[in-house]
Amino acid sequence: MAKRPALAKLAEAEGILPSYVDNRRVTQLTKDETSVALLAAMGIDASDEATARRSISERQARTEGCLIDPVMVRRVNSAECRRIAISIPATLANRALEYIVELQLESGATLRNEGRIRARPDRNTVTLPIPETPNVGYHRLQIGLSSDAVEVKGSSSFIVSPDACLRFEDLCRERKFGIWTHLYTVRGRKDWGVGDLSDLEELVLWAEECGAAFVGINPLHSLNNSDGDISPYSPVSRLFHNPLYIDVSAIPDLEDDPKARALIQSRGFKDSLLRLQERTHVDYAGVMELKNRVFESLHRTFVRNHGAGGTRRGLDYANYLEGKGDALNDFATFVVLARHLREEGHFNPQSWPLPYREARSDEVDAFRNKWWEEIDRERYLQFEFDRQLRKAAQSASHLPIGLYGDLAIGTAGTGADPWAFPGLFLDGVTLGSPPDAYSTEGQDWGFPPMDPRMLWDSAYRYWILLLRNALEHAGALRIDHVMGLFRQYWVPRGRPATDGAYVRFPANDLLGILALESHRNSAMIVGEDLGTVPRGLPSRLARWGILSSSVLYFQRDRRGGFKPSRDYSRRALVTANTHDHPPLAGYWIERDLELRRQAGELARPAELDAARLDREVERRALIRRLRAERCLPAENHSVTPDRLCAAVYRFLSRTPAPLVGVWLDDLAGETEPLNLPGIGLDRYGSWSRRAGTKLERLRDDPTPAKTLASLADRSRR
Repeated sequence: MAKRPALAKLAEAEGILPSYVDNRRVTQLTKDETSVALLAAMGIDASDEATARRSISERQARTEGCLIDPVMVRRVNSAECRRIAISIPATLANRALEYIVELQLESGATLRNEGRIRARPDRNTVTLPIPETPNVGYHRLQIGLSSDAVEVKGSSSFIVSPDACLRFEDLCRERKFGIWTHLYTVRGRKDWGVGDLSDLEELVLWAEECGAAFVGINPLHSLNNSDGDISPYSPVSRLFHNPLYIDVSAIPDLEDDPKARALIQSRGFKDSLLRLQERTHVDYAGVMELKNRVFESLHRTFVRNHGAGGTRRGLDYANYLEGKGDALNDFATFVVLARHLREEGHFNPQSWPLPYREARSDEVDAFRNKWWEEIDRERYLQFEFDRQLRKAAQSASHLPIGLYGDLAIGTAGTGADPWAFPGLFLDGVTLGSPPDAYSTEGQDWGFPPMDPRMLWDSAYRYWILLLRNALEHAGALRIDHVMGLFRQYWVPRGRPATDGAYVRFPANDLLGILALESHRNSAMIVGEDLGTVPRGLPSRLARWGILSSSVLYFQRDRRGGFKPSRDYSRRALVTANTHDHPPLAGYWIERDLELRRQAGELARPAELDAARLDREVERRALIRRLRAERCLPAENHSVTPDRLCAAVYRFLSRTPAPLVGVWLDDLAGETEPLNLPGIGLDRYGSWSRRAGTKLERLRDDPTPAKTLASLADRSRR
């Protein structure tokens, strides 16, 4: 029996799992103190058994007082789409009841159903017929119950989803490959010190020439672009984008702005630009300082020429603002407000002066009015980003899949989304992962998790907005740490990651909405399901039409050997590596191990020697597998990084996986990792390393062309 049975009951009711099975298949029990801390973060007091029992009673009272759930997600043509179960309030128990069910369809039509039913004393629910089985979409139900002088009403968002997401087979008839990269690394012809959306368009054109089906990129979410806030997986907002990637020279307003053109051509500006171009790593703050100087002038020109909405571009802007609504206004306000408060020494929104912590306060409204031009400039930059991304996506429409976007798992606690959606993001707890082979101490990512109860109460508004923005110009979307749709590992703030626990999420609801938005945007979904995952997760993803992720480095048997190509999943996108691994050339020469030594992680000679020995064993195992499948010639040939790259992708092309993702850094022979997990930016420049070769030179290089040609042959086979 549990030491604290009331706590255990309350924790289970709120979705805190009592245990989980780790990557060694050992059951790990959730500590009582962890449950107490997680419940406290959710606003629930369980400090002792009496308080826990009182919290249970309060929870039951709230549930019993709800006639109908605030949101229901149902698969199309399911029985739940034809009938609805509702709770009978105590005031109407054991009575003859008249009911009204109204279904307001997304199309605007309203259907009505009326009748009589008797509530039985031994049941607190009744089932009512829905007027008509609705098609997929976002609808609304209105319920009314009455008896004598007593009447109660309730309403619910009624979301009907397809049976699955858009599948790979819906887009492609044969196996395909694509190229993926982190856009900031790309060196283009019009280099401003960072890869931009015009470079993305160039990469798309090259991919089309090579027979690729998609071009994958890192998350383009909004970042601070300074003070170490540069990870694409730790954004300010997942709803909006990073102006860093806007190609200034492609903004239409530049043609009408002689002041901006003169600024760009000035000696000092050119010198600064040259320094940014020559850097081996992106200077985020430096790039944005130059671009912002031009953006300010271009915005004024735009307002002067198009602000009244009488031009085509002005009308497009008005339509964009209408489509994004309050979410964009709140985001733009936050960006400007944060900028001004940082100048006053307030760096963390959680410690801002109280009136500014509320997006709807009078003080924030006054700030909006005072600094509206600056706020509108942020809206303008999002509009221009959207225009350039749409242009790249239109070029990618010639590919079978198109652009392959990436959705980060969370948002920084100091970001815009927690500010704009109060109550949705929790304080006192962060997202992370339990100890595994990759990190023996576990990981604390620092993101505030979303409260699954608030998600449900708000009818999943944030999730819907998030998917619509992420899928708007994508033919495929990678969901980072897709297991987070099923369960999330929460770590109490101030505790080690080993003291965390898993919290259940409404997976079927979230997946149903994902399937609906997937079809509406004609985009397939890939889930990153690496690490400690529950048994059966890949099968569950497959039932929802979601491809899993298979990575060469992890496809090993119990003895450490690399699995044969035939044993790879038929329902996965397969890659050689991820952004958390070194490129193949760097892996081969142990560049990542040397960098870890320099960063102080493998400081002792014995640690470095052990890591190098492990790498040598891995290399030999990989060579054995590649030679066994005739992807490498006989043993009398030396293995160079170029030959290794060609052999690895030849091997991956033989797997039954429908999609192969080729890292641009592998094709270019890069050796430096993009990211060294667990190493601070003060010790290694993660998320900023630039490519050593310009994209146009890489396109003309015969070596990557041969590798891509072998993958194109795979598609034809």
